[in-house]
Amino acid sequence: MTKPIPGVPAELLGAVAECERIVRERARNFWYGLKLTPEPKRSAMYVIYAWMRAADDLADAEGFAAEERVRRIAGFRAATDAALAGKPVDGSAIWRGLAWVARSHELSPKDFHDMLDGQLSDVGAVQYESWDELRGFCYRVASTVGLVCIRVWGYSDPRATSLAIDRGIAFQLTNILRDVREDMELGRVYLPAEDFRRFELTPERLLRWQEPAQCAEFIRAQCDRAEQFYARSAPLDAMVTPSCLPTLWAMSGIYRGLLGRIRADPRAVVSGRRVRLPAWRKAWIAWRASRMSKAGAP
Repeated sequence: MTKPIPGVPAELLGAVAECERIVRERARNFWYGLKLTPEPKRSAMYVIYAWMRAADDLADAEGFAAEERVRRIAGFRAATDAALAGKPVDGSAIWRGLAWVARSHELSPKDFHDMLDGQLSDVGAVQYESWDELRGFCYRVASTVGLVCIRVWGYSDPRATSLAIDRGIAFQLTNILRDVREDMELGRVYLPAEDFRRFELTPERLLRWQEPAQCAEFIRAQCDRAEQFYARSAPLDAMVTPSCLPTLWAMSGIYRGLLGRIRADPRAVVSGRRVRLPAWRKAWIAWRASRMSKAGAP
């Protein structure tokens, strides 16, 4: 028998449990933070992240032509609109869960549509020419996540929306740096071509780490850009609902820790071994976050 969860309808307990399983298995860095969120917002966030994982899988689906991926994203978009309107297309955990979250929180359909537009831009090869183009991509796939999060958590200052956008960009830039080799092998070069030219590099030369000093300088410059967005978004921590701050703090601590490891060893991003924080470090961050006061001071 599924254990009751405060604020979660009994008929949705199974759906929430399935969404939690997806997050725990497929987005473990987020799971460390999300499990600190008080209920029923924790369950709502499990549903949101399960939805995002499913959306991401559509763009990356192996064995399907680009046209089929686009068609599937269109179908997913229609099903998302139906769930947000309280009319899930079927009894699956994500659609039933999303309909419940939409009833409980003031979600913006635009955030979900922007996320799916970001997935569309990942169908096929990718090459961004400028920082402005990359920033637009980061907004679509990550800042929208930040916006949905604060709509669920709650916030006290309207400036929180712009700061959530910046925190999402910081997270996505960290992801892009961590996955440089994996993405390039899939034909996706997210780092701007204008930056490669400025450092007299090409993506191929970066992957081969041909000019070690230039390559390291290039990666550290990308780290600097990400760090600026973490710093710019720092006031967000004081604006989210205090009981949800440990979640934001833990997630930010994990991603900022990844960025620190990349800065310390830039070549790691092309080594073939994914940059990770040790489990003990993530557990320590989660433990510290769990001990934060309700006022939100780390």
